[in-house]
Amino acid sequence: MAKHQNPSDELDAMFAALADPTRRRVIARLGTGPASVGELASPLSISLPSFMKHVHSLESCGLIRTEKSGRVRTCVLNQNRFHLLTGWLEEQRRIWEESTDRLEQFVTEEFVTKEES
Repeated sequence: MAKHQNPSDELDAMFAALADPTRRRVIARLGTGPASVGELASPLSISLPSFMKHVHSLESCGLIRTEKSGRVRTCVLNQNRFHLLTGWLEEQRRIWEESTDRLEQFVTEEFVTKEES
């Protein structure tokens, strides 16, 4: 689980992790179900130690968790963490929609006022 003090820090860490295309591919793959580190790394052209840095980044911000059974480390998507991301994105969309609605209303009122003059 993420070890950040506040939601802003958590969002920053998650967005930073998702800024990398390799990590986004991992998240997309884990959306279909758990997978071992080997399964996740095999389609990518990077070494296992380099890939593990991506896993640690995703795990440290809480987007995934890993479970070790013997020599196999399995990655699992932590879907609950995405609520923080989607909540923030929805709030931003609401703010922008309100802003564009106000702009549309202003332009419409200005147009009507000029037509009446």
